[in-house]
Amino acid sequence: MRALVIEQFGVLPEVREVAEPSCPPDGVVVRVGATGVCRSDWHAWQGHDDGVTLPHVPGHELAGTVVEVGPDVHAWTVGDLVTVPFVMACGTCATCRGGDQQVCPHQTQPGFTQWGSFAELVALDHADTNLVRVPDGMTPVAAAALGCRFATAYRAVTVHAAVRAGHEVVVLGCGGVGLSAVMVAVAAGARVVAVDPSPAARAAARAAGAHVTIAPGDDNPERLAERLVEATGGGAHATLDALGSAGTALTGVLALRRRGRHVQVGLLLGDDARTALPMDRVLAWELSVHGSHGMAAHEYPAMLAAIARGRLVPSTLVGRTIGLGDAPAALASLPSAATAGMTVVVP
Repeated sequence: MRALVIEQFGVLPEVREVAEPSCPPDGVVVRVGATGVCRSDWHAWQGHDDGVTLPHVPGHELAGTVVEVGPDVHAWTVGDLVTVPFVMACGTCATCRGGDQQVCPHQTQPGFTQWGSFAELVALDHADTNLVRVPDGMTPVAAAALGCRFATAYRAVTVHAAVRAGHEVVVLGCGGVGLSAVMVAVAAGARVVAVDPSPAARAAARAAGAHVTIAPGDDNPERLAERLVEATGGGAHATLDALGSAGTALTGVLALRRRGRHVQVGLLLGDDARTALPMDRVLAWELSVHGSHGMAAHEYPAMLAAIARGRLVPSTLVGRTIGLGDAPAALASLPSAATAGMTVVVP
């Protein structure tokens, strides 16, 4: 099969022929119909993830058709159109039995712990726990974004941030996950302030429903937070850092009103992994700080129901579709991509 292969971290990967994946006994092999190009894929390519070994095939936001089923799988058959969370849980440990498969200690991840979906075929573990049926009428391109950015944003907004009608919400960073968070928060009845330095990203945020968009300019994190407090009439009920940096995390916490909630969605890596936050403010104002690590398969029905009703339209967040041959350039351009919205590869 054809796949995008990373041979060296930071060196542009190439599309070449590789062996087809073997089907796990409790898993399936899926013919990839579409796969999103996510900033997390860029981190994998740069060598920021400890679990990635070379050579490697990235890709974790996928939808496609089951072409092979392992002997221990009971819920799925050849021909099913499926998607999957980027965290594939074991389904049997205490954490999974408690319903928190998104933080399973025994998780595997396509595109990180094993070869992923920038390929014609991908093997997926623990199918009965992790696969999600793509609803009738939803295209693979629309479904591909659900497994990481949209599902992560959905749970971040509805569960961790607990956004309600009338809330003031700040979204820092308007890439795929940020635009998803804007859409979900607006659908919940919130007033959303979206922040991004890119004019195209701010325009996309307005199209997704943001009421106010702000360019950070040269403001430091504290000054930007002051601007956001003004823009939200005294501070946000919830802030979401959809970029992932020490500065945006600090801004998010300082932009909250009392009893507000900050949700860290963007990855904090390298020197930012142990970033300091203003815990004096967290304590005195009884603020909450949450991490958000995807969404388990069993939580998908509510999100899919909202999509079916037309309250959420994730397909509008797809900026462009490309072929597998264009994936290397798309991956390399992620930190400074001029195209707003998500890029989806159709192998």
